[in-house]
Order: sequence, then structure tokens, then C-alpha cells
Amino acid sequence: MTEWTSNANEVLALRLAHADEDTSDTDRTARPFYPKFTYPIFGDEEKIYGYRDLAINLSFASGSLLMYLNIVSSARLPASTVDDVEGTLYKFIPSDYLKLEAAFKERVKEEAKSFRPCGEKVFSYPRPSGYRPTSGKGKVKAGDALDEDSEGVSLFEVYHATWETPGFRDLHRRMQLFILLYIEAGSYIQEDEEKWEFLVLYERRRRNNADKTVTYHFVGYTSLYPFFCWPDKVRLRLSQFVIVPPYQNQGHGASLYTAVYNHILSRPSVAELTMEDPSEAFEDLRDKTDLRMLFKHQEFLDEAYGTESELKGKLGPPSDKSWVEAWRRKLKIATRQFERLIEMLILRKLDPTDPLALRAYRLQVKERLYRFNFEILVTLNKKERIEKLEETFESVIEGYQGTLSLVE
Repeated sequence: MTEWTSNANEVLALRLAHADEDTSDTDRTARPFYPKFTYPIFGDEEKIYGYRDLAINLSFASGSLLMYLNIVSSARLPASTVDDVEGTLYKFIPSDYLKLEAAFKERVKEEAKSFRPCGEKVFSYPRPSGYRPTSGKGKVKAGDALDEDSEGVSLFEVYHATWETPGFRDLHRRMQLFILLYIEAGSYIQEDEEKWEFLVLYERRRRNNADKTVTYHFVGYTSLYPFFCWPDKVRLRLSQFVIVPPYQNQGHGASLYTAVYNHILSRPSVAELTMEDPSEAFEDLRDKTDLRMLFKHQEFLDEAYGTESELKGKLGPPSDKSWVEAWRRKLKIATRQFERLIEMLILRKLDPTDPLALRAYRLQVKERLYRFNFEILVTLNKKERIEKLEETFESVIEGYQGTLSLVE
């Protein structure tokens, strides 16, 4: 970079702003974080021209996500030759952002006690608070049972909302910026498409004061869109999914996905949950979360692996196709994903000394791979097709083994 050219990913600093009573020096959720992508805003090269020592500070009230924008530099070229940073950002953020720090801090303080999530709470789980010490008298220690009313424990809550939910449109216009900054090829959705549904995750903190004031802090969200599923149901497609960086790598993504899955199980009108072009990282998260769910489903496992009274289970190999389909429908998991889960479950207990079982398993997996990659494989000659299918099979099994080792 020249002295007048800045890397947008490095100079755009984001922060979730908390009231003083809701944070501490150990609270990493209040620390600045940076985008993975800025090309949707600043162009493919992700560069900003015309400023020396440029710093773009964009803070969000941690609950309502009201924004405060501050742009500073040590020098700038004549206005006619520089990139208009604020004008560019203005196209992607709501126009009600603040530019005075004192006014923003006052709003954060006021909203901390008054802000409440939009919509209906559908899921919750406790975690040790990241903004308080976890040792000492009355504090949470490793191995403790988590009581949501204990000091040092936060309750994370998921809320379901639609465009019709009071106050949600304004919230969405603020939080959708994270889609551009953290999802490759992410884009804004249109508000005139009325069927969208959303699940939004918050951390609920309880202040250590006389009235135990409760405050809410944004963690992430996902968007869902329904499609008709013959004859009388809908198929919900998960479209966008983001956890903001201060809360990443702490299991909140898996918890939000679990909330989505439990929500669709509770709705008789939903046939299954599908995904829109998931990233490799999200596919890993989904695989591990789905497997953990199946490991806890005793009725399914008894039928899958067999019991003392029923020595042979339905997994085979090969697995019982009618049994697999019946459970797939019951669990509302998309076909390809459930077939992959079944393959992992077979591999989990596959006897490496049984040649018949190994052959049956190999054929079962390759049959699915052939169907899934048909358009590519059909263009190859027989020898190339066999080699490519074997190469793909080995890669898939390696991936399955890695996933199982993490989940077991």
C-alpha cells in the first residue's frame, strides 16, 4: 500500500458498545474487531484512496445496533481526488447513525436498560459470562452446573421474528451489514419479499446491582425462507447465518443452528430444513451438530445399530432404504444431508475385518456420490470415471473420520 492507499479490511474497526455497567476489562465482546470482506462496499480490491493513517470506527449499541461512525486521518488529498468513505458507507447502513460520540454513549446508556429483543423467544441456553471473572467466591468455576440466576452466568436467548414483528425492520437494517462483512458473496435481502423469517441470538446479562437489571446484547442471526413442498407443507431454506467475531469459536453457532432445527421440528407445516450454498465451515458445523443430535436419540440408535433382542440394526451395511427415508422425514433433514449422516454412522461401527460389509459400504457411498456428481462423471470415459469416483470416496471417508473423531 502507498501512503495514500488503505486496506479497507484493516482500517474499518467495528465494536459492540456496552454501557459501563455491562462490561469489564476482561470482556472481549467489547473489543474492536475487523471485517473479513469489504469488497461489496469498497470494491473488489478492497482499497480506499486519498487518506494518510485512515481509521474508520463504526460502533454498534450492543443491543439495538444503533450505529456511531467516526472517520479520522492525519492528512488527505484534495476532495475531488479521494474516495468518499462516508458517502460510500451511507449506501449500506441506515441513515440514523450518529456522528457525535457523546450522544452515542448517552444512547447506549439509555438503551441498555430499555432495549428488548423483537419477536418470540424460542430457545435458550446458559453459559459462563465472558465479562466477569470465573473464579473466587460465588463465581462460576469449570465443571459447575450452570444456573441462569447465578452471578457469572449469562443466558443466551434466540428470538423468532418476521417483517411483521414490531421494530424488527429497523433492527434488520442495522444487523444486515454483518452479512456483507463476514459471508463471502453475501448480499442484502429484499424487504418486499414478505415470507422471510429470522432467528436472532442475544446474550442476556444480569447486572450485579440491587434490582438485578437485565440487558441484552446481539450475538448473531440467521434468515430462513419457505418454499412449497408437495402436497401441503413447506421446506424452510436457511439462507444467511452469522455470529459476530467477539462471540465466535465459543459454540454459539452450533447453538443457533440447534435453535433453528428445534424450531422447525416444532412446526407441523415444515417438511424439512435445507441450506442455500453452505460454506465448508458451515457444513462442518452442521455435520457435527446433526451427529450430536442423533447420538442423543436413543430410539433412533437402537433401531440403527440393533439391541440385544435385535442383533442386526437397520444401518447394515447396506442400510435399509425405507427405514432411512422414514426417519429422514421424521427428523426433517434434507435427503443428501441425511444420507451423509447415515454413512458416517455406519462408518462409526464398521468392522474393518469384514470384507462383505466393507464392500457393501463402499457401494452405498459410491452410489450416492455418483448420483450427486452425475453431470461431471458422465463426461468422463469409464476408466477416468472409476478413478475419479474412488478418489472422491477416499476424500469423503477421510472427512467423515475427522468429523467423527471430533464428535465422539
